[in-house]
Amino acid sequence: MENVQVFDSPGKGRGLRATRELWAGDIVFSEPGLAAIVFDNMADHVCHSCFRRQQKLHRCAQCKFAQYCDRTCQRAGWNEHKLECGAIKTYGKVPNENIRLAARLLWRVEKEGDEVSDVKLTTLDNLEDHVADMPEDDLKELKVDIHNFLDFWPRNSKQHNVDYISHIFGVINCNGFMVSDQRGLQAVGVGLFPNLCLVNHNCWPNCTVILNHGNQSAVNSMFHSQRRIELRSLGKISEGEEVMVAYVDFLNVSSERQRLLKQQYFFDCTCTHCEGHIKDDAMMGGLEEEGSKPSEEQVKEVTEFSLQMLEKMEKARLDAKYHEVVKLCRECLKKQEPVLADTHLYMLRVLSVLSEVLSYLQFFEEAAGYARKMVDGYSKLYHPNNAQLGMATMRGGVTHWHAGLIEVGHGMICKAYAILLITHGNTHPIAKDLEAMRMQTEMELRMFQQNEYVYHSMREAALKNQPMNMMAEPVAENIKSLFRKQ
Repeated sequence: MENVQVFDSPGKGRGLRATRELWAGDIVFSEPGLAAIVFDNMADHVCHSCFRRQQKLHRCAQCKFAQYCDRTCQRAGWNEHKLECGAIKTYGKVPNENIRLAARLLWRVEKEGDEVSDVKLTTLDNLEDHVADMPEDDLKELKVDIHNFLDFWPRNSKQHNVDYISHIFGVINCNGFMVSDQRGLQAVGVGLFPNLCLVNHNCWPNCTVILNHGNQSAVNSMFHSQRRIELRSLGKISEGEEVMVAYVDFLNVSSERQRLLKQQYFFDCTCTHCEGHIKDDAMMGGLEEEGSKPSEEQVKEVTEFSLQMLEKMEKARLDAKYHEVVKLCRECLKKQEPVLADTHLYMLRVLSVLSEVLSYLQFFEEAAGYARKMVDGYSKLYHPNNAQLGMATMRGGVTHWHAGLIEVGHGMICKAYAILLITHGNTHPIAKDLEAMRMQTEMELRMFQQNEYVYHSMREAALKNQPMNMMAEPVAENIKSLFRKQ
């Protein structure tokens, strides 16, 4: 933690500031989790030790709940699971994810203590719980969780009073960090990283946080490296400057971001972008061509229509009616394109859905066009080193590559690689995947530049001899918020 120190941030309470100059891609600090668990709805599909998604997992013979890739992962996860395993057997059922995480946190503290040290800048006791700020419905759920926790908590473990248990649940609610799968593509669990909780929010941050699962592939669990978060700098940070991350996705107008932050994290955002409503006009504005633009009434009408259509698309997507999704998207775009700006939030959401579903249905050329428009819009709104921009650019590049549009595809993959090297680092699985794609597309691009006919002939022959695999089935948008709301 030598790159940061705790200080009193004006109007924000405690924060962290840099103790030396940092540059884009630098790791500000790295921190192993205090505890982490797999989500309830992912418990049968994700290894409870390495958080890798697997088709076939091995169930714990004792509690019949925890699942692992193999015996190596089971041994690696036994320290965290041992007390939980016994408690589940005694309780007779598996409690919800909040209770499981709270129990793991308390067992960890009971075993190792909770003192501040050179690598531990705060403690569980000192983290904000915001229980007093919770609305009535959330307080009712909290009371149910506390009641069930007391039934689950073993009698031979240290007993805690209701106020302290309430504090732990409040900390989880405000500060739980989403844990992704090994590829970093889907949130599969939640964990607590106390030092990260000291990093304050800014809608246009100078840092990003990424989960690094470490090396979980060694045959002997002794050689597994720890799962940890890495706080990475997005650009130059001067000595003494506060390090900040975005708790919510920037792709919302300032009033909506402020509402989400107030609802989820109980504070009023006063960052420059919120106070100045920066980029709000671009996100909700009309199309401006040759000095003329549609009226406010037209923009409002199409915006409301788009919102209704997005709800229909989501329903059709959940029902796996993908051709219906495509039909709805095309109908919506037909109304949007003459009226809305190419950076309008609802147009970008429609383009995202349409490009993903068309890719799944193997209509790559059409999907590529929509993906390109989406990435162009994102590029005008996001910070140039934003991880979401990098992921969208990667998706667009792969779609162009599948479509045989190798020049654009290679360019987008290179751009995505440059962004994700900063946000994820060169050892992250996504960066490794992108490096392999970059090398492959570069080789194909050289072949294309030498002889287009030969390139397309060879590509067509390869596709005929190799059955086209279906793309991953479209799922809901990746969870964009940094921290998890119950």
